[in-house]
Amino acid sequence: MKKVKFEYGQGFMEAELPENAEIFIPGETVPDPPHLVDPVAATRESILNPIGMPPIAELVGPGAKVVIVFPDRVKGGFQDTSHRKVAIPTIIEECMKAGVDRKNIKLICSNGLHRKNTSSELRALLGDQVFNEFMAAHQIVNDDSEDWDNLIDLGYDELGDRVIMNKEVHDADLAVLIGHALGNPYGGYSGGYKHCATGITTWESIASHHIPEVMHRADFTPVNHGSLMRQKFDAIGQHMEKSMGKKFFTCDAVLDTHQRQIAVFSGYAKALQPLSWEIANQRTFIPWAKEKFDIMMFGMPQQFHYGNGHGTNPILIMQAIAANIIRHRRVLKDNSVVICSSICNGYFHDEEFPAYREVYEMFQNDYHNTLPDLAKYGEFLSRKQEYIDKYRYGYGYHPYHTFSMISCGHIAEMECSAVYVVGAYEPGYARGMGMKTRATFAEALKDAEKYVGKEPKILALPETFMRAAVHLMMHDDSIPDC
Repeated sequence: MKKVKFEYGQGFMEAELPENAEIFIPGETVPDPPHLVDPVAATRESILNPIGMPPIAELVGPGAKVVIVFPDRVKGGFQDTSHRKVAIPTIIEECMKAGVDRKNIKLICSNGLHRKNTSSELRALLGDQVFNEFMAAHQIVNDDSEDWDNLIDLGYDELGDRVIMNKEVHDADLAVLIGHALGNPYGGYSGGYKHCATGITTWESIASHHIPEVMHRADFTPVNHGSLMRQKFDAIGQHMEKSMGKKFFTCDAVLDTHQRQIAVFSGYAKALQPLSWEIANQRTFIPWAKEKFDIMMFGMPQQFHYGNGHGTNPILIMQAIAANIIRHRRVLKDNSVVICSSICNGYFHDEEFPAYREVYEMFQNDYHNTLPDLAKYGEFLSRKQEYIDKYRYGYGYHPYHTFSMISCGHIAEMECSAVYVVGAYEPGYARGMGMKTRATFAEALKDAEKYVGKEPKILALPETFMRAAVHLMMHDDSIPDC
């Protein structure tokens, strides 16, 4: 038997698995492509030679106003040579060389519906030098998708979707997007137009794509570049550019398992997206499995992508499980089972995720049989002033974020025979989301025999939420076209 440790709260839970169980750890089982030896030089070279648009020196001059949009803590890393810490000082330097006054440069964190970042978190993202130079003068801010004094309604894009965006970004002489081409279950990759379509818009715009009608389509699972969601990201971003009368200057880094740069592309997002994705595909889409799996197993720490409570908040537990299904659906059988360790103790972390408990309790009542039944309440809760205030002033997630998560979470029910949570302190929270509960991995494996038989093929994914994930494929699958 193989002994495997899976994440579990602040520690680990051990499972004994048969010898034929296969273990995949991102960056180890299949090594990443080599990362850049000198990301500073490569980033500067990319910024000075943009794709599909002129260099910064030809885009701005004295009197110009520049806005640099950068992602929040969910992805991108904190190391000294992280993409944000390398690209932003280079952009600032080029703008100032062209005559832009420092006081006319503003940095906006594209937190979108995520909670705002604290000053210490912004320092960690940007580094001491940039933080010290710009924070005291109020030139580093979080996006506020409820600040209607700084939003502009751009009407509807070519797909008929509402586009509302940050007005300072819209009105800038140069709008820069600092992004990451990193595997994402929501539409293939982060960065590119996904960055502006989710990070500097409002819930009304995000409600055009983070919804059941888009996320439950056959083109959404398994993850790929050609989904309707991806088309909507592109349409929203290009509609913004049309209204602005200029292109975003985009600087995207392809990242590895440890958030190090594999490549950097700058310029016109429409032109650079396929180029960055082609490189990112080499790390992200892994043709590996020789046969499909009956059971996928992994563990859930208390804190990961969305923050403290992701692995204990029952709605977010379900979302994280579904995200792994979206990533790895190509290697799972149609009757597959998921087994996941989580302390599942009812810690919603109400301060950071203020609307989640109410939505969970809604699900337990009033003829709500599946998660999509709750989608009709998206606008109701998104206009609830208590939750808006907690988002704007209390470092809480926007209420609509809850509904984008339940749209994802239902995919677990769509695609699996059963989902087990093992080791729950308060198992009723997991059962309230439609999951089965057992005390140990052994008990869950025994019960799963009714779905997959006595000798299931098992895929074990330790560290799946602690590293940048990949999208597993069958060994003879073709990587999706860009």
